[in-house]
Amino acid sequence: MENTLNDAPLAAPVAASRKQRDLLYFAAILGLLLLINFVAQRFFFRIDMTEEKRYTMSPATKTLLRELKQPVTITVYLTGDFPPAFRRLEQGVRETLTEFQVYGGANLNYIFIDPSAASTEAARNQFYASLIKKGLKPTNLGATENGKRVEKIIFPWAVVSVGGQDKNVLLLRGNQAAAADVRLNQSIEGLEYELASTIRALVPGLRKRIGVIEGHGELSNAQAGDMLSTWQQQYDVYRVTLSKVPDLRALDAVVVAQPKSPYSEDDKFKLDQFITQGGKALFFVDALSVDLDSVSRNGVALATPYNLNLDDLFFKYGLRVNQNLLLDLNCGQIPLVTGMEGNKPKIEPMPWQLYPLINKFSPHPITRNLDAVYLKFTGNLDTVKAVGIRKTPLMTTSRYTRVLPAPVPINFNDARLEPNPKLYQKGFQPVAYLLEGQFPSLFANRARPGTLQFQPEKSPNGKPSKVLVISDGDFIRSEIDPKTGNPYRLGFDRLANTEFANRELVLNATDYLLDETGLISVRGKQITLRPLDKVKLAEQRRRWQLLNLGAPLALLGLFGAVRAWRRKRRYAHFAV
Repeated sequence: MENTLNDAPLAAPVAASRKQRDLLYFAAILGLLLLINFVAQRFFFRIDMTEEKRYTMSPATKTLLRELKQPVTITVYLTGDFPPAFRRLEQGVRETLTEFQVYGGANLNYIFIDPSAASTEAARNQFYASLIKKGLKPTNLGATENGKRVEKIIFPWAVVSVGGQDKNVLLLRGNQAAAADVRLNQSIEGLEYELASTIRALVPGLRKRIGVIEGHGELSNAQAGDMLSTWQQQYDVYRVTLSKVPDLRALDAVVVAQPKSPYSEDDKFKLDQFITQGGKALFFVDALSVDLDSVSRNGVALATPYNLNLDDLFFKYGLRVNQNLLLDLNCGQIPLVTGMEGNKPKIEPMPWQLYPLINKFSPHPITRNLDAVYLKFTGNLDTVKAVGIRKTPLMTTSRYTRVLPAPVPINFNDARLEPNPKLYQKGFQPVAYLLEGQFPSLFANRARPGTLQFQPEKSPNGKPSKVLVISDGDFIRSEIDPKTGNPYRLGFDRLANTEFANRELVLNATDYLLDETGLISVRGKQITLRPLDKVKLAEQRRRWQLLNLGAPLALLGLFGAVRAWRRKRRYAHFAV
């Protein structure tokens, strides 16, 4: 007791000192928090800790959103009582729009509407009908959850509204042949581009000018109707006859779609000068002519080479369009009469190897995560040496391909026969190339056709350019609705009742060629899919559930016990 009584007078000063120190610590922490808050208000920053930077917006997207001059409203219909696999896509949309709002500020707003939230079935069906009328088609998407197959009717759409204009955005993209989880992941990867490119298309600005070449038997307005109207939503589109214009300098890009007659040397000169001086070009060309109107009574036609007088131009740019036809076991269908039903012919769809379905793409932004595209009577492409030109094969046929050199007899009755796989061993054949760089002029050190104007070896106005070549002139041809005479959406196949991705590929390519902001590069964004081991998940499910439930409670109890022990030990010597 003697020692305790002697130490008692010191207890009050020590306690006061510790109290002052605690107050100083509290004041320092409070001041630091206020300083961090002040700095955060003045200098905005965000830190993305994910490996693939999934929450980081591209510079092009940030610039687009920061420069918005009028309100943008995004209405999303992808919400509701979804299984976890579908909620992941919904969450991806929410996270993307949250990031958009950070940079768009007050000019960007979004809302989520559950299409199935109506109180009665009649009201819900009525709302469904109104969405379908707007072009928002529902999707029946399936996934496996806990070993069970789950299907859900969803509306994977958003509507972007700017200045009284609306545009629909399909949020569920990706390759339909892929597994459901993979397709959902591909859709999440493409969300930023799909939404940002739609906003850019609706925001008023300087529109690029596209010239569609005519005068050589190219596709008519009706035949290319859907693609032309789609381009017109974002670009100014003109029909251009080369013989009637002195040059193409007023345009930003030209489209050559399935020409059938030769280009004159002067027409070719105008194309060449346009490309070598930085103009962009899209070529959809056939090497062989297949005239289906001239099919004989026994169903036979002959595919013969075209003379378009463009071979030397392509060769100078590092590409050769070969005079052959490709047959692919991965193919579309044609209708054939297979018999009679009473006094009426029985028509059935039959596989037709001359209509390849392309499902193998380059990881390039133009074709990344793209669904299958549809080709008709196409040949392959080869590359040749061209200094300064980078050549990217965008898509190829399947492993099971056959190559037939011209002339090629085409017998539609062959569709009735079972193909011999041993004949389809030519492997992947390229059918589309992207050429980029400083293009050499075909007319360098030559006079312009019909004149004495000498062309220098290198044009003083030369600029880097981009050229897309697809060896199928039908690639942007739309089927015509026989009832209305209007074109179907590009890529729609009536027999398969499926819409292929021709339209999306052409739009991506046009964007890549003409977009100076680099927004198309966002399509290269990759989010790694890290699936759980489903076998182990089923075996250890109960263990992990108990761990997730019990571990936080155990840690909380341990923290309380340690805190109580330290407090008791700290103040034990103050006890009298």
